[in-house]
Amino acid sequence: MIKLIALRELKSLFLSPLAWAMLVVMQLIMCYQFLSQLEAYLQLQAKLAVLEDSPGITDLVIAPLLGGSAIVLLLIVPLLTMRLISEEQKSQTLVLLFSAPISMTQIILGKYLGVLGFLLILVIMIALMPLSLLFGTAIDLGQLFSALLGLTLVLASFAAAGLYMSTLTRQPAIAAVSSFGLLLFLWIINWADAADVDTTLAAGGENVLRWFSILNHFEPLLKGVFSTADIAYYLLFIVLFLVLSVRRLERLRLPH
Repeated sequence: MIKLIALRELKSLFLSPLAWAMLVVMQLIMCYQFLSQLEAYLQLQAKLAVLEDSPGITDLVIAPLLGGSAIVLLLIVPLLTMRLISEEQKSQTLVLLFSAPISMTQIILGKYLGVLGFLLILVIMIALMPLSLLFGTAIDLGQLFSALLGLTLVLASFAAAGLYMSTLTRQPAIAAVSSFGLLLFLWIINWADAADVDTTLAAGGENVLRWFSILNHFEPLLKGVFSTADIAYYLLFIVLFLVLSVRRLERLRLPH
């Protein structure tokens, strides 16, 4: 049943002009950034060649490309997730799902996997750009796959948070705006750390704001630094918002 719901959501996305527009706009923006970064690298290549331990094309072209992709998708993902539950509430079709012999967990996982499948297609399309460099030069494949893993986890987290926000309202527009606000807050939350705000934990000395920041766990993966703590953060983030979505859906099913 989860598979059927996921396929239904994925199909509905591809039947939507908005989703196709997002694919086109995303690729145009990323292609422009990719070509701009590549041109800048070629202009600096002669100077970089005489430096010891100079950054390579993976650091100067691929990492900024994938980092920029995450920022653009921070704007796009809320538009994809806004209708997942809120539109079902608005059109009164959520009652039909409640009457079907499926659990709230299956509904949430099905809708989540549907939008995640669409986002994975986006990641694959973005990945084709740096992979095309293999025809002309050597790239750090380890760093590339680490950065792609980071981007996938970031998008999976965006989708989980957006799905939860979609359960809180009947209005897709409100769901989109609130999702964007939440994700932007979690993206820049560690900016206060740069201002020397004293928000450290009493034990361990880790900064609370930095730990909660999505960006803080993404940057090491962009650099090819694989940490189980960063992976665990994203997995916990996803599970938390999926559980919250299931609980919210169970409350909506109860008679008022």
